[in-house]
Amino acid sequence: MKVIICGAGQVGWQIARHLSGENNDVTVVDSNPELVRRATDTLDVQGIAGFASYPEVLDRAGARDADMVIAATYSDEVNMVTCQVAHSVFAVPRKIARLRSRSYLSAVYSDLYRRDHMPIDVVISPELEVAEAALKRFSAPRAFDTEMFFKGKAQMLGIRLEEDCPVVNTPLRQLTDLFSTLRAVVVGVRRHGRLFAPEPGDQLFVGDEIYVFTFAEDVARTMEVFGKTQKKQDRAIIIGGGNVGLMVAQRLESQVNRVRTKVIERNRATAEKAAEKLERTIVLNGDGLDGALLAEAGVERADAVLAVTDDDKTNMLASVRAKSAGCPLAIALINDPTLTPLMQPLDIDAFINPRATTVSSILRHIRHGRVKSVYSVGDAEAEIIEAEVLSTSPIAGQLLRDIDFPEGVLIGAILKGNEVHKPRGGIRIEEGDVIAVFSLSADVPEVERLLQVSIDFF
Repeated sequence: MKVIICGAGQVGWQIARHLSGENNDVTVVDSNPELVRRATDTLDVQGIAGFASYPEVLDRAGARDADMVIAATYSDEVNMVTCQVAHSVFAVPRKIARLRSRSYLSAVYSDLYRRDHMPIDVVISPELEVAEAALKRFSAPRAFDTEMFFKGKAQMLGIRLEEDCPVVNTPLRQLTDLFSTLRAVVVGVRRHGRLFAPEPGDQLFVGDEIYVFTFAEDVARTMEVFGKTQKKQDRAIIIGGGNVGLMVAQRLESQVNRVRTKVIERNRATAEKAAEKLERTIVLNGDGLDGALLAEAGVERADAVLAVTDDDKTNMLASVRAKSAGCPLAIALINDPTLTPLMQPLDIDAFINPRATTVSSILRHIRHGRVKSVYSVGDAEAEIIEAEVLSTSPIAGQLLRDIDFPEGVLIGAILKGNEVHKPRGGIRIEEGDVIAVFSLSADVPEVERLLQVSIDFF
């Protein structure tokens, strides 16, 4: 597949890394020559320096025979015009645009993106994706990462193992004997910074970060088995009343089990705007780092603090201050991936990586057809792919124990009809089954071969 990626920032670079690693013909376009050079030096891609919306630049990038354009520059308008030019001048079949402004995302104006208007096949909203990620973290407060699969029937949980975890030093194969009715599978372990797919004889140790697949109704019990008790979230403080904070507050307001929420926003105009749009949420104008203001917001009684300003350091420090004031859970929005190793020493419970959420969303739409969803794990270290098994797949009709998966691949769960199954050696994978596969990035091409998804992906 020939893909043009417009924008060589963090998101564009990661998408280029994924697609070039899967032997696609990728060209990166950016107005900043340094970013283009970084992409061409570190990835197997071609690079063009210039404005992506200019027809001659897209022409030089090979738009005449491109299969897809992904417009992920920092400008909504450039992304929209790029898709228009790609369609009108070069007839590129598939166009994906990243749009930030909520004005462009209103359902009232969704006709704007029809092929006879502004022809964009898929619109990605980073802020909406981040808000959704924040709500997922809030719903699983003791997990540092979480994602839904099989339309909410199964869930992946990222759990950091502490000293009070009852199953440390226990081989994974013994978990089935100890908890025979628990429908959970450990698919990934990060130890000393290295992520790997564990084998049945591997043990878990204090300090490990594990990725667990479990059934939706078994989430609470799974968390308890790994030493994390959960309680109902009734009160929340959101630091940052911008687009992300406002979206999170609005969703919390609309939930059936209402969460009492307070928003702290430093900018007065932004705070007033948030107050106008929120009906049952108190908005406080002030600095989220101010201990007196946090006390006024009732931080010691809050179940969670979500720090979602546009400044990483503010989010980190506000989380630390909230924890020191007695709040049991702190979730921080962190754009800079080099800061994430500081989360554990600073006792920040979970973080949201906007780049990872946006990359996952774009990958989900790139891999259309038989692939239902894709979730990027960590710093693009692995993927969880939810895909339907085709009749042409080498694994169709085989027992799970007989399938020769690479070392970095594990099955998390299997959906047969409407019923989710825990993967067991004796289960037969059949055409039409949907499987959730954890795969280290290096093994993704082999997973695609086993699923035969590349035939009708692109």
